[in-house]
Amino acid sequence: MSEKEELAKLRDGIDAIDDQVLRLINERARIAHRIGEIKQGNIYRPEREAQVLRRLAESNPGPLPAAAVQRISREIMSACLALEQPLKIAYLGPAGTYTESAAQKHFGSAPALNSLASIDDVFRAVEAGNVDYGVIPVENSTEGAVGRSLDLLLNTSLKICGEVHLPIHHNLLSKSVTTGEIKTVYAHSQSLGQCHEWLNRNLPNVPRIAVSSNAEAARMAAAEPGTAAIAGESAARLYELNILAGSIEDDPNNTTRFLILADHDSGRSGQDKTSLVCSAQNRPGAVHELLTPFARNNVSMTRFESRPARGMGGGKWEYIFYVDIEGHREDAAVAAALTELAGKASFVKILGSYPVAPY
Repeated sequence: MSEKEELAKLRDGIDAIDDQVLRLINERARIAHRIGEIKQGNIYRPEREAQVLRRLAESNPGPLPAAAVQRISREIMSACLALEQPLKIAYLGPAGTYTESAAQKHFGSAPALNSLASIDDVFRAVEAGNVDYGVIPVENSTEGAVGRSLDLLLNTSLKICGEVHLPIHHNLLSKSVTTGEIKTVYAHSQSLGQCHEWLNRNLPNVPRIAVSSNAEAARMAAAEPGTAAIAGESAARLYELNILAGSIEDDPNNTTRFLILADHDSGRSGQDKTSLVCSAQNRPGAVHELLTPFARNNVSMTRFESRPARGMGGGKWEYIFYVDIEGHREDAAVAAALTELAGKASFVKILGSYPVAPY
């Protein structure tokens, strides 16, 4: 068989497989439609989607990497869900932000994404029922917690129903073609911090100006000659900017964690996390007592962070503590630890139980 004949045969094989994939995807959509008819109401189940994505990753034989299989599967689930329950998602905008990328990673491309100007606006949109879900940044592996998100979680009635981990790769964007033309760099303050050493080495004397978001920085760089922005590739495409330098973050493992907000949290998926906020009584050993219920019940703590107790009537040196633990609030060990904690802390609020980010 000649190479030309072999190539034609291989292409026929791909066409046959594509036809089979198309048939199976539509069969999946029909089954999803029937599930929607039986369940009615809210058919989006974050715990079910997390279980499906994990199962596919674990059973994936390759050669496609597990993350690629999960991305493809996410898009199929997103399209099937849209047939029954088109979702509206609010995110911290404008378009081109990393938060938009996080929303697309979690929900796929089918939902309607609503760009909002502030984290406060995202909370209000979900609370008012104007959207189904909200996506907000909560912490970065280099720069730490997003304080405004934590403060708003304290007082909202919303729950955390999911999380997204997004690797952050910053780029220097500009209408200019060389870094020598750059007189000003715009970026969000966290991004300036994440690229601090690169900027010191490559643009040591160029002023850095913090703005509301990296997408806003890209918009400004597109409008002002001789300026640059730190932002992602989506912003470069959106604002038609040149990428003068890629992956300029100081930490190659730079990652931001985002939370999914709703009027409900999630059911048990088997690999879950619970977030809560609590405060200690103002006496010696009180903080230590907050930790003992988790140790006694063999519950692993993955995060413990203090914040000033704004708006809680405490003194100027009063603090509250944001805690993440492994497990769902309905798990026996977690439930026992939370009950014990309620008897020791002066204040406890469960922010939600939700699946650990599947990829």
